[in-house]
Amino acid sequence: MSLPSQGAKLLSFPHTARFYEIIEYFGYKFQLQSLTLPTTQQNLERLTDLKNRIEESLPYISLTSETARREFLIAPVIMELIHYTHAKVRVEYGLNINNQLKGVIDYYIKADNQLLVIEAKNADLERGIVQLAVELIAFDNWSPIDNPILYGAVSIGNIWQFVILHRESKEITQDLNLYRVPNDLETLMKILVALMKNL
Repeated sequence: MSLPSQGAKLLSFPHTARFYEIIEYFGYKFQLQSLTLPTTQQNLERLTDLKNRIEESLPYISLTSETARREFLIAPVIMELIHYTHAKVRVEYGLNINNQLKGVIDYYIKADNQLLVIEAKNADLERGIVQLAVELIAFDNWSPIDNPILYGAVSIGNIWQFVILHRESKEITQDLNLYRVPNDLETLMKILVALMKNL
C-alpha cells in the first residue's frame, strides 16, 4: 500500500477493547483525530543535506531489522533535532512508577519541552501507539514538570505518528496524520523543533 504524503489523513487500525480498558483503568480517555501541531518558522539550514543523504543511502540499506531502521532513519532525525534545539536525549530511559506503570522509553528528549519517542517493535505502528499511550500515562504520573500537554511520537523509521496527552483532562489523542521519511522530512522536523521549543 502506498502512503499519501505530507501528513495526509489515514484511518488507523482499530484498537482492541483491551487497550481501551487499560487506558480507562488508569483514569484516561483515548481518541483519534487530526491534530494541528505547531511548526517552527526557523530556517533549518541542514535539512536538505540530511534528506539527500537519506535518499542516497536508502537504495543500499536493508531496513528489515529494528536496528537498521533505528540507526539509519530514526537516529539521524533525532541528531538533527539536537542540532536545532540543543535538546538532551536519553536513550532507553527507564521509568518505574509502580508495578503496573514501568518500562523503557526508547528516546526521552528534553529541551524547553519534553518528547517521548518510541520505536515501534516489528514495524507495528499500532502496537507502538499502545506502548506510547501507556508510557505517556506513566510519564504523566512521574514528571515533575508541569507542562499541560505531554507529547509523544511513534516511529517505524520511515513513518512517524504523534500522540498527545492533555494532563488536566486526562485525554490521550492519536493524530490521524502520518509523516514519511524522507518525503515529509521537512514537515516532520518543523513539528519536532516547534514541540521541543514549546512554540
